[in-house]
Amino acid sequence: MSQSIIKKSEKTSWIKKIRSSHGISKGNRQREYKQGIAFAILCTLLWGMLPVYWKSLDPIDPILILFYRIILAFLLSLIMAIIFYPLEVILRPLNNKATLRTFFIAGALISLNWGIYIWAVSNEQIIQTSIGYYIEPLIVCVFGLLFFKEKLNRYKLIAVIFAGLGVAVILIYHGQIPVVALSLAFTFGTYAAIKKKLRVDAVLSLLYETLFLVPFAVAVILYYELTGSGAYANAEPMQWGLLALAGIVTGTPLMLFAMAANRISLITLGVTGYISPTIGLILGIFVYREPFDMIQLITFGFIWVGLVIFTVGEVMENRSIAEKESEQ
Repeated sequence: MSQSIIKKSEKTSWIKKIRSSHGISKGNRQREYKQGIAFAILCTLLWGMLPVYWKSLDPIDPILILFYRIILAFLLSLIMAIIFYPLEVILRPLNNKATLRTFFIAGALISLNWGIYIWAVSNEQIIQTSIGYYIEPLIVCVFGLLFFKEKLNRYKLIAVIFAGLGVAVILIYHGQIPVVALSLAFTFGTYAAIKKKLRVDAVLSLLYETLFLVPFAVAVILYYELTGSGAYANAEPMQWGLLALAGIVTGTPLMLFAMAANRISLITLGVTGYISPTIGLILGIFVYREPFDMIQLITFGFIWVGLVIFTVGEVMENRSIAEKESEQ
């Protein structure tokens, strides 16, 4: 086989993987499940390391970072869409007003979530964001039960109960509504449910989620830069380089999340989401030295007990599926 044929075959295979991110099964259920788990874990690992990235952009205004993030994520998804999809496929969502409204809502929700998160990280509230993202998978699980008729096996039920106990401890301890945490939980939980319902390829989904916000983002950035309060006046050369990567930093985990959401249940997706806030919690305590007490440690313990139980259940369920497929 010639080198050109090999390269063409590899490119075709990669394009098929991108285009199949909406969850139409190309293989057996076992393969789709493993892919979904892998995408979900990689996605949460990348999200977990984001505080380091956003901290490195200080003292750029968090609002400005948000709008740069929107524009750069749009440009990344546009380039990928042009590379991997024919024009008629890219433009197809424009023919459906209901789909466009859903994209707009999803884009508004994820942008709000981004903004809250960047602001919190910049204002030394990384542990607070971890609380939010510990609550968020519970919201995702509840939405899976309410809107998609998903079912809890006993392992997942016990895992959710332990996670709920951990969240309850920290909510009672605070003695007040943790606005940042709950805002992050509900905005992303709702976004996840929309992504599950809106079965669109990951690249095109990100493209249309950011498209309608680009004009507003451009206006805000121009205002900041022209008034001398933007990145040009405040950022170091290295920070300009980091800011330029915001599209990749944003788009990569979101597309992984979209591919995971259409291969595994929202309940499974929700519980694997605990990896990200755990990394954030560790960073907040040991790297950025935010206050951390015994009550918060107890919360952490409850959640990890739940994760262990969930993992055991997932392994057993996965083996059961494999055995049934081998029998068939």
